[in-house]
Amino acid sequence: MANPDQVLDTVETIDSVDALKEALDEMRVAEAEYATFNQEQVDKIFFEAAMAANKARIPLAKQAVEETGMGVVEDKVIKNHYASEYIYNAYKDTKTCGVIEEDAAGGYKVVAEPIGVVAAVIPTTNPTSTAIFKCLLALKTRNAIIISPHPRAKESTIAAAKVVREAAEAAGAPKGLIRWIEQPSLELTNELMRDADIILATGGPGMVKAAYSSGKPALGVGAGNTPAIIDSSADIKLAVMSILHSKTFDNGMICASEQSVIVLDDIYKAVKDEFKRRGAYFLKGDEIDKVRKTIIINGALNAKIVGQSAHTIAEMAGVDVPKNTKVLIGEVDSVELSEEFAHEKLSPVLAMYHAKDFDDAIAKAEQLIADGGYGHTSSLYIDTMNEKEKMAKHAEAMKTCRIVINTPSSQGGIGDLYNFRLKPSMTLGCGSWGGNSISENVGVKHLINTKVVAERQTNMLWYRTPDKIYFKRGCMPVALAELGTMGKKRAFIVTDQFLYKNGYSKAIEDKLDEMGIVHSCFWDVAPDPTLQCAEEGVKQIRSFEPDCIIALGGGSAMDAAKIMWLMYEHPEARFEDMAMDFMDIRKRIFTFPEMGSKAYFVAIPTSSGTGSEVTPFAIITDAETGIKWPLADYQLLPSMAIVDVDNMMNQPKGLTSASGIDVLTHALESLVSIMASDYTKPASLQAIKLVFDYLPAAYDKGAADPVAREHMANASCMAGIAFANAFLGVNHSMAHKLGAFHHLPHGVANAVILTRVMRYNAVDRPVKMGTFPQYAYPEAKERYCEAARYVGITGKNDDEVFEKFLAAIDELNEHVGIKKTIADYGIPEHNDEGTGFLDTLDEMVEQAFNDQCTGANPRYPLMSEIKELYLDAYYGREPQSYED
Repeated sequence: MANPDQVLDTVETIDSVDALKEALDEMRVAEAEYATFNQEQVDKIFFEAAMAANKARIPLAKQAVEETGMGVVEDKVIKNHYASEYIYNAYKDTKTCGVIEEDAAGGYKVVAEPIGVVAAVIPTTNPTSTAIFKCLLALKTRNAIIISPHPRAKESTIAAAKVVREAAEAAGAPKGLIRWIEQPSLELTNELMRDADIILATGGPGMVKAAYSSGKPALGVGAGNTPAIIDSSADIKLAVMSILHSKTFDNGMICASEQSVIVLDDIYKAVKDEFKRRGAYFLKGDEIDKVRKTIIINGALNAKIVGQSAHTIAEMAGVDVPKNTKVLIGEVDSVELSEEFAHEKLSPVLAMYHAKDFDDAIAKAEQLIADGGYGHTSSLYIDTMNEKEKMAKHAEAMKTCRIVINTPSSQGGIGDLYNFRLKPSMTLGCGSWGGNSISENVGVKHLINTKVVAERQTNMLWYRTPDKIYFKRGCMPVALAELGTMGKKRAFIVTDQFLYKNGYSKAIEDKLDEMGIVHSCFWDVAPDPTLQCAEEGVKQIRSFEPDCIIALGGGSAMDAAKIMWLMYEHPEARFEDMAMDFMDIRKRIFTFPEMGSKAYFVAIPTSSGTGSEVTPFAIITDAETGIKWPLADYQLLPSMAIVDVDNMMNQPKGLTSASGIDVLTHALESLVSIMASDYTKPASLQAIKLVFDYLPAAYDKGAADPVAREHMANASCMAGIAFANAFLGVNHSMAHKLGAFHHLPHGVANAVILTRVMRYNAVDRPVKMGTFPQYAYPEAKERYCEAARYVGITGKNDDEVFEKFLAAIDELNEHVGIKKTIADYGIPEHNDEGTGFLDTLDEMVEQAFNDQCTGANPRYPLMSEIKELYLDAYYGREPQSYED
């Protein structure tokens, strides 16, 4: 912090590079002190400086006109008044110190800091008002500012800056916060731009280009060449008077002022007559050529005409016009740069073009902007109530950052006079079109650095389930009765051949008959359902027009039914869009369409494994291309789930085994998922316990132990609920690819890699950790041990408990007939077809890495690590620690 007693501002005159550097050093000390001021102190200084500038508006205006010989005193008074009053009013309540925005609940705050020393390049056209404007912005934002005036306007520019400085220092600002170059030169200006922290450049294209080339951040403006279109629907008096009001203001020196008027054919005469009546002079015959040669010399604007009256310019051109002429108008045809009237003129001289229609007017305006006004301002006079399409067409065509409607463009472009949402400014950004860094009116936000303080937050989580879940042996008929209560009339059953031919659907059909609900059935779902199968089914659905779809079966029937439901409700949906992977399901690029408007979806499982009756997932394979489309969205969540173990009593041993270990994997992966929550963990834990307690009996005794069967049905559903909300992990990612490449049953594929993946996850030093805000540090081992203890495993510490848990899982696998390695299932290393395990390994690794399940794994896997896990599981290699 600067010493408040330190004497600053010892450099009396900045007239050399050395003096400039010394002054900048002193200004940095002053700025460092000012940076410690609070908002109340800054606002007091801002107020007093604005008040002083406003009081001095008339003498400063007189001085500017006297020194430069350009403009109109009374209009410069308005400019000075505007630069003080309007800038103060716009920003008096704006926070620019310390915390300027805060969301305590969201853990988010924005802190404003000054940039440092502002180099302000001031033009000769608006010397006092621009100096006031830039000094006030600097004061409001706690910056120091050093002004480089135009040599032709240095005295008036310095006088304006001195007024603001003296008032600011009297109000408590550090001495020397505002400085200026007394003897401006190109050398000093360039040195200033190199040494300052930011450049605020207003001037000609050369100066602005130099600012952007200085190597420092710059806020500059582009040239203006504003075309004003007068549409047939316009209020002609309003249009003409607005253009004259703008073009005569300070003799046309504001860069947003109209340079050309484009008038539609059917009102051209009326507009011309109105211009004449209001004091404009239309050049005749050789007068046009005389003025042409006066306004542009050797391809460049004649500086002698800038800010002069119409009468004076006419005299310079040798044209006799009345002394009270407001504007000189040349009626011309060409909009090319070869036409002098098509250029920016910064004086009360206008080009006027005859347009055959609105499209022709737009084409002419586009070319005029291209001639030298890209990014600046364009103008349109039109009936805003009834010509919205024309307004939109004009706005689309104009490459300008300000498009003013029914507004004097000089006053309209600078803002807050004719539209109160457009910020007031004396520096108008022109965006990339004009070679600028900003495309809006420069304000205080452009002179502060903002620091965002973002606290770690846990995003909202969720617990999504079907609207209704019914369970207990024999519950299906009772649950289905609700369809009658709901008023359902037509039900469509989706199942597979085995279940249909073995009478599993009959109990459903009988209940529907009892309620008078008409029904139909598609029973041709294959074990790995295809898109072609779903398309065939949806043809029948569309023909039948059900208001209820009932899925009966395992994961395949559920998946096929969900896909048919989706295609029935939304035939326009594209699988390639819906299958797009996501990092956070709430932020996915594609938004799933709303489901349920045509049909209510009921899911009835016949196996204890997938949990599909309560999950938002489905997978379908295009048999023609071989592409698998995995879909995941809560719109696919069934409306009702009916878990009746009577439908699961006769599962064969192989299915009982594979599906049972699949349940265990669902529960374990959802337990350690980075998205697991207090709501999902209990379901995961209970499912794990039920598997340990009842899978052996269900496997050994089958239908002879209905209690074990029922508990496994519940375990499957609970694990489904858990992973529907917490998602899964890399175990499933790898298993998906083992199934796809080597046709290993899904549950078996999970089982042969399960304990190795658990060991891989349960490390304290993973190479990479999963990314989710609520997952703070590796804790997979702790969660695995929680599950172990929940099923009754004990030990002296977590390491022992974990090893015993892995051993218990291996014993369970062995009990239900799971082999120890991938190779044990007869998958060769290599074969002639190139489909052996090692032949496909690299492709499996990459696809497993890219699987949707991978993102929720507690340890974010490298592809090399997935490869080692596959190899370990294939060969049965000794377990590794998998530490980094």
